[in-house]
Amino acid sequence: MLGDAWREELFQILGGTANNLGCQSLIVGGVADHVHMLLVLGRTITLADAVGKIKSTSSAWINQTRGLTGRFAWQGGYSAFSVSQANVEATRDYIRNQAIHHNKQTFQDELREWLQTYGLEWDEKYLWE
Repeated sequence: MLGDAWREELFQILGGTANNLGCQSLIVGGVADHVHMLLVLGRTITLADAVGKIKSTSSAWINQTRGLTGRFAWQGGYSAFSVSQANVEATRDYIRNQAIHHNKQTFQDELREWLQTYGLEWDEKYLWE
């Protein structure tokens, strides 16, 4: 879980890491159990490599600076969706309003809805690893 006291600083670490990889971080936000990042993927890095580096760098920062009783680790997987230029501002608003949004619908239910909307198959056994 992402602590309230350090979540905003974590968002800065996530965005800064993306920028250092040659991506352009547009906004990072989220709640205690997940993060959303809107970024422009750099020309010289794959999505998988960018996400892997962002996750490993931020995990190291959390484990080195937050004094948690156990080791922090992100889940193994991630979800990625492309957004048209016409939807960038709506996506920024969505990320800004995560706390309000997830009072109405859980992240898990929302992701299932997105996967169904886009006709993607999934196995619950692997979705939340």
